This record gives sequence, C-alpha cells and structure tokens, in this order.
Amino acid sequence: MFRAAERGGHHRRVLRVLLVAALAVGCFAAEVTFGALLRPAEAHAVLLESSPVDNAVVGSAPRQAVLRFNEAVTLTPESIQLLDPNGDKVRVGAPGHVAGKANTAAAALPADLAKGTYTVAWRVVSADSHAVSGAFRFSVGAPSAAVASPRTETGLVTPVVHAVGRGLAFLGLALTLGGVVFLGVTWPGGLRRRRGRLLVWAGFAALGVGTVVVFLAQGPYGTGGSPATAFDPGVLRLTLSTRLGRALVARLGIAVVLAVVFAVVARRRSDGGGEARVPVAALVLGAVCGVALVLTWPLTDHAHTGSQAWLAVPVTGLHLLAIAVWFGGLVPLAACVVGPAAGRPERVRVLRPALPRFSGLAQACFAVIAVTGLYLAWRQVGTFGALGGTAYGRLLLVKFGLVLLVVALAARGRSFVRRRGSEPAEDVPAGEVRRLRVSVAAEVVLGVVVLSVTSVLVNTAPARSSYAPPVRATVAVPATAGTRTGLDGGHVELRLTPARRGSNVADIYLVAKGGSLVNVPEVSGRLAPVGKDIGALPVTMSAAEPGHYVASAMSIPYPGRWDLWLNIRTSDFDEVPVHFSFTAR
Repeated sequence: MFRAAERGGHHRRVLRVLLVAALAVGCFAAEVTFGALLRPAEAHAVLLESSPVDNAVVGSAPRQAVLRFNEAVTLTPESIQLLDPNGDKVRVGAPGHVAGKANTAAAALPADLAKGTYTVAWRVVSADSHAVSGAFRFSVGAPSAAVASPRTETGLVTPVVHAVGRGLAFLGLALTLGGVVFLGVTWPGGLRRRRGRLLVWAGFAALGVGTVVVFLAQGPYGTGGSPATAFDPGVLRLTLSTRLGRALVARLGIAVVLAVVFAVVARRRSDGGGEARVPVAALVLGAVCGVALVLTWPLTDHAHTGSQAWLAVPVTGLHLLAIAVWFGGLVPLAACVVGPAAGRPERVRVLRPALPRFSGLAQACFAVIAVTGLYLAWRQVGTFGALGGTAYGRLLLVKFGLVLLVVALAARGRSFVRRRGSEPAEDVPAGEVRRLRVSVAAEVVLGVVVLSVTSVLVNTAPARSSYAPPVRATVAVPATAGTRTGLDGGHVELRLTPARRGSNVADIYLVAKGGSLVNVPEVSGRLAPVGKDIGALPVTMSAAEPGHYVASAMSIPYPGRWDLWLNIRTSDFDEVPVHFSFTAR
C-alpha cells in the first residue's frame, strides 16, 4: 500500500512538472504570437532611393524600375511587380541586382506604357532575414484618376508561424545548452536522473522542430506567398540559397552532433554510476558544437548588419549563451532539485551542491547579460528618445524591467544559500524550502517571458534604423517682408511628423512678432533632395485655421537630407520665400 501511495505521489509530481512545462511552452508561444500580431510592419532594410521617384510625373515610360537599399537584399521572382491604374499586373523583366551590387534591385519596364499612374510594388528579404515590402508610384504623361492599391504584406498565418518557430528554436537552445551544463557540471550525478535527461531531450526536440518550422515558413514569408507554398521545390531552393537557409541547415546538423555527444556522455555517466570519466575529445566536441550552435543566431540577425558587426556577432552570441545557460539550468533546478526537496522535507539534502553552484553560475550569467546587453542596447537604439519612440525600444525597456525582477528573485535564492548552505539538511525549516520553490518557480515563469521578449526583439526593426524624431524648426521672417499682413518681424514654424520615408504631415504656423497667428491668402511649397539631380516635388498646403496650414500627405520618397521651400503669398503681388532643411529617416 505504501509503495502504491509512493507511486501515486511520484505520478502526481511528474504530472505537475509536465503541466508546468506545458504552461511555460504555451505562454512562450502565446507571447511570441501576440508580439507578431501586434508588432507593426517595420523595415529592417531601408529603401534609400528609387527611380522613378515616388509620385514623379515622367514624359515617357522609364526603361526600368530601380531601388537602392542601405544593405544587401535577396530577390525573389516576384520582388518587383508593376500595377496599372486599374490594379492589373503588367509584365516586367526578371528582378536582378544592378551591376552586381547586392543592395540594389531592378526590373525592366515595358516601353509602351499608356498614360496614367502606375504602382511599383516590391518585396525583398533583408540581410537579417526579414521580409521588407513597400510601394511607390509614378505617372506617365499625367496622373490618372484611378490609382492601384497594392498588397505589400502577406497574411497573418505565415508571420505568426515564422515567429513561433523562431521562439521555439530559441527555447530549445536554452533547454539544451543550459540543461547540459546544469546536469553535467552544476549538479554532480544529475545525468543519472531520468527527469533531467528528458528535459534536455525536450530541448533538442524543440530546437529541431522550431528550426524546421522556420525553414519551411521562410519561403512564403520572404516571397509573400501563401503558406501552401512552403513545400514548393522552387521556394525551398530559394530559402536554401539564402544566408538564413544555410544557417538553419547547419543548425540542424550541429544539433544532431551535439545530441549524439550528449547521448554518449549521459550513457557513460549512467553506466559508470556517475563517476565514469568522459573522454576529453567528447567534451571538446560538445563545447565547439555549443558555441557553433549559438552563433547560428547572430550570424543571421541584426548583429551581422550595420556598424561594428565584427564585435556585435560575438557579443550577441555571448549574450544568448549566458541567457541559455541561466534559463536552461533554472528549469532542471526547479523540476529536479528544488521541487522534490520542497515536496519531501527529508530530501532537503538534494539542494546541495546543485543550488550553491547554480547560484554562483547564475551570478556570472547575469553579469555577462548586463555587460553585453548594455553594448547591444547602445548599438541598436542609439539615442534615449528611441527607447520610448520605437517598438524595439519599448520592448527593450520591458525586457530590462523583467530582468530586474528575475535578479530580485534570484537574490532570494542566494540569500537562502548564504543562510542555510552549511547547515545539516534536517535543520533547514520545511517552510523556507517551500518558499524557495515558489521563488524559483516564479523565476522560471519570468524567464519564459524574458525569452519571449528576446525572441520578439530579434524580429523587430532596431530602433537606430526605425526611430524618426519629429522635426521642429523655426525660420525668422525678414523685417522688410509682410508689413501689410502683420508677419513683419515674425517667424514661420515647421512641425513635421514622423520625418521619415513615406507619407508625412507638415504643419506650418505663421506667427507675428507679438505671437499671434497671421492669416495669408495662400501658402504653397515644393520638396527637393539635397545633392540629388531630380526635380522638386510639389507640396499641397491647405488652411486648417487662420495662420495654420497643413500638408496632410507630404510624401518623402527616401531617407536623407531634404529642402522644403515655402512661398507665402501675402498679397496679390507679394510673396515671402522661406526655406527649411531637415533629415528624414
């Protein structure tokens, strides 16, 4: 009867562990999915310029559509599409790079385009493996009344599946590497525990499944096709030709080798009673595989693009490794050490030496996470304004707050080690062990959320490239101008939001010397890039209120320095020219 009760208690504990694991994975998947659904579509590669420029009016059909980005991009057969005024596709040449430059995309256009407004819809894969899409228009002869509305984004299914696959792979990385370190180094004899080995094998399974899901979803994600094209041979070949595709295949191969090494070591330790020595070659091979496995992330994400890539790649790898070792060790600590000790007070002795060793290892991991995280935050954010002004910055603040909470919970575990670490097991109060279990369980839950936010951060455009602070500028009006309207000695204010490529809102305020707004018959404008040999773009201004004029859809074709020239008509014969210069992101 006692044995039956013991088996029943064992089964209940296993069910609790499985329930917690399922809840953690569910929360992780929900967090990644939620982030993928709510995160706005932001460019990772940035379109610097196009030819023809957005909203240009040309006398005859251009020979080709050319796009230049700030980094290398991968093209697909559907990367550049041309839509006529009715929204019908017009056949264009196969997309290709201009003069072998990887940051360009071009396609030949038909020479017999009729008059009207045409839309160029484009979709490319940036160097960090994320799909980037957009559109611009040009008119042949004159703008037409009908204008096509292109679909530049794919549906929700593919991005969500892609994001969940990335998150699952990263969770598997943490459970695999952290679990191996915990069972093989931090907890002597841990490899003999079936529950601990199962957690590591679950990590390998999550790593493999997540990697395969990302590989299959990358094709539809990059081309903008339906999820059904994931198994299309041409789409699979396209994915395999990219840096990400090759890295994913390498990740699977490395994971298989690491799994074999783990199986050999675990079997040797189990058969040898935990005392068998492991061949040095196996340890070296395992360490090399672990480092190589981690590097398959920074070599395909934000780290390998932009400035200081030579430093950002290893720093990002070290950051991910520290997170993986901490969280991957925390899960078996909770499931195999702290949980059983709290459930059976007579087994408090199992806390030693695993808990003191893990406490010291976690401190080292937090130090590495803090140092590397500060550098990566500076590199990807750049300015304090971008922290609150971009999705990336806000996610980073959330991650920072969560890490502080985790550190606070970890401090409770270190306090327990300092106070009770040297006492006999029977002298440790059962209540303190139960409180320790609650603290470690909360740390696991917060760790899942930290991993979720980290996974979403990887899929979010860096704040340094996406942040566009609004333009606020003032130009004084010459004292000799505007004497009949009260503008003499006043100034003109420009408020431009969001001051980036695409549609912008420009607010113009005409302020008299005394501070009141001045009404004038008309304000017109034109926009021209600095140092570019293209014609100025007209800017249509309308009166919002006396003295306040608005350009509600001022289109900026690409980032860079721009000049905004305003003509303020103060009477039937007098005009006041005003010039603003600003930078668009």
